[in-house]
Parts: sequence; structure tokens; C-alpha cells
Amino acid sequence: MRTKTSFTLRLVAFAIATSLAIEPIALAQQAPPPAGAPAAAPAGQATPSGKTFSQQDMDELMAPIALYPDALLAQVLMASTYPLEVVEAARWQKTNASLKDKALESALEKQTWDPSVKALTVVPQVLTMMNEKLDWTTKLGDAFLAQQEDLLKTTQNLRKKAEEAGNLKSSKEQTVTKATENSVQVIKIEQPSPEVVHVPTYNPATVYGSWWYSYPPPYYYYPPGYAYGAGLAFATGVVVGAAIWGNVGWGNNNVNINVNKYNNFNKTNISNGNFNHNAEHRKGAAYRDSGTAQKYNKGASAQSTQSREQFRGKAEQGRSEMSSMDRGELQRTAGGDRSSAADRNMSGTGSRGSAAGDGGSRGGGASASQRSSGGSGGFSGSGGGGASTRAASSRGSSSMSRGGGGGGRGGGRR
Repeated sequence: MRTKTSFTLRLVAFAIATSLAIEPIALAQQAPPPAGAPAAAPAGQATPSGKTFSQQDMDELMAPIALYPDALLAQVLMASTYPLEVVEAARWQKTNASLKDKALESALEKQTWDPSVKALTVVPQVLTMMNEKLDWTTKLGDAFLAQQEDLLKTTQNLRKKAEEAGNLKSSKEQTVTKATENSVQVIKIEQPSPEVVHVPTYNPATVYGSWWYSYPPPYYYYPPGYAYGAGLAFATGVVVGAAIWGNVGWGNNNVNINVNKYNNFNKTNISNGNFNHNAEHRKGAAYRDSGTAQKYNKGASAQSTQSREQFRGKAEQGRSEMSSMDRGELQRTAGGDRSSAADRNMSGTGSRGSAAGDGGSRGGGASASQRSSGGSGGFSGSGGGGASTRAASSRGSSSMSRGGGGGGRGGGRR
């Protein structure tokens, strides 16, 4: 299981890395801006100001969530910096959807994800959106780490536009107030009950009035049953207890932590209320901004980039070779790879492998095959890729079983 999980994370990390190269092509295919309008730099490329993300990038990234309650918004921003763990948590939550309250908290204690990601398992609608829109989640996290102040100022600007358009006001699901923080007037959105969250759903292209770019924001998510309209719609309130412990300090443009809630939900005893990104939870996902990469990779970003480029080249070559194979060749390749893996595994057993003899070698090969093909795939629910992977695994296992003493013959070659 650990091997499968590791392989899944590597593939998702590769998908995130390759999206950085694909994105400029996708942007080039979109409609050009109107005559006289300034051209926007593609996300991930330095703008004339020297920043990685342009103002248009910021508007498009924040438009789908700028009207979330402050506490939930902070939670999403923190969790977005760990995109691979968001994927893991979303799949885990789907499998364990029946867990609630204390049972959910107890199950989460066994998981190793960052606490900000764990917290979102109590709000499945949001976690699902972040998983299904993984490219948006990744860019949001990178923008948050690289240009936090710009991102939070953008949020306030979007809220002001929604208010002016008549689409942001207090209701039984949310309390909207204005306050002055650090000599700046800000709009705060809070939950009437601190332990219940109502997630707003809206169309980012209309809720702020007429969208001010040549094409609408590309990232939005509508849950099943959403009634398309100009304003906000709310799902049934979700009881979150102490799980949502984030907050936004609008006056200083920072994201902070409600220490008491954090300790209660995570069974810890921290005293620092500042959010600090933990690079270990990135699990190989690349940072888009070079300054952020240097900060959290401790100067190793150039080597990491080289490794990703090498892996990307090998992956492209592998896909090209596989596309030219027929089914029989794919089966033989899969079977051969598993036999080689079994040989390597058995050769490392030393005297135990020798003592087992030919029969033991065959048994070891079969066991390795079963372990390779058993269990649920890491891509369940993610489209055809997972099904084909499991099918290839099954065919490879079946091929090895029909081979009879293949494992023994492998042992003989040693």
C-alpha cells in the first residue's frame, strides 16, 4: 500500500509540474484581449513588475472563494499550499464519508497530512472542489506563498465589487460587516454560529458585476443541485466544531491561527498563532515562484527543476513507446517489469532466498505479484487512467501466473 501511495503521489506531482509547461499553450489558445487592453502575462511567468502572478491572475484565482467566510477562506489558502495532500485527503474523505464528529477526529489523528488539510475533511464540498480543480488549487497555493499581501488585497477588492453589485449582504447564513483595520476599511464575512459553516456557491463571472477582462474566470465549481443565478446560494450548514481554526488579519494582510481551536481539534499545545508553511508536506510538488522555491527548498531548487525536467523527458518517451505497442506487447512488458522487480526483491534476501530453494523462489514471485496487483488503486474515481492501470496490473499478474515457474527460473539466473 505504501508503494502504491508513493507512486500515486509521484504521478500527481508530475501532473502538477507538467501543467506549468502546458498552461502557456492553453492561454495562447484563448481569445485575444480587446484592442488597446494591456496583455496579461501567463500565470507562472514574471510580470513587468517582477512578480510571478499578475493582477489578472490574482482576480481569477480569488474570484471563486473571495466571498467565503473569513475563517474558511484562511483554511483554504493554507491547505492550497499542499496540493498533493489535498488529493490524498479528498480521496480518503470520499471513502470515509460516513465518519462524523468524534469518530472523524479520531480517524484523522492517524493521518499525516498538514493540519490545514485535515481540517477541510469536515467540509467535503470545499475539499472536493479543490481536488477536482487541482491546477487552480496549486496556483492558488503558489500565489499565496509568493504574493500573500497582493492576494488578500485582491480579496477585499472583489468583496467591494460584489457589495456594489448588490450580491454581498448579511443573511441567516453569514454576517457581513465593515471595519477599519490598520487605517484601512475592510469587509469581513463571518459565520453567525462559530461552529457552523455555510459554504456560498456563486458564479464568479457575474457576482462581481460585469467581468472586467476579455474572458470570464476559468475556475468555478457548482455542486449538484446548484441553481444558477447572479447572487449567492448556500448549501446546508456544516457543523465544523473546532475544525476550522484559521482567520485573516486584514489590517496586516496575514493569515493566522485561533490557537485554542487549533489545539482542541489537533490535540496539540501550540502557542504560536502565525501560519508557517511546512515544505515537508509539499511531497515533491514544485513551487512556481523561484523565490519561494529557494526559500523552502533551501537552495536546492535548481537541482529539483533539473530532476523534474529529466523525469518529464523520460515520461514523454515512455508514453510515446507505449502508444506504439499493441495489447500483447503491453502485457509482456508489464509481466517482464514485475518479474524483474520480483528478481531484485529476491536477490536482496541473501541466505534466506538460497535456503528457500526453487520452490521458495516460485512462491516469492507469486507473492510479489499478488502484492503488486492487490488492493484498490490510487486513482479510483479519477477517470480512465485508474481503470487502465488496474487492468494492466491484473493482466500482468495473470500473465505471470500462467508462466508457472517463471519466478523459479528468475532465481536460477542468479
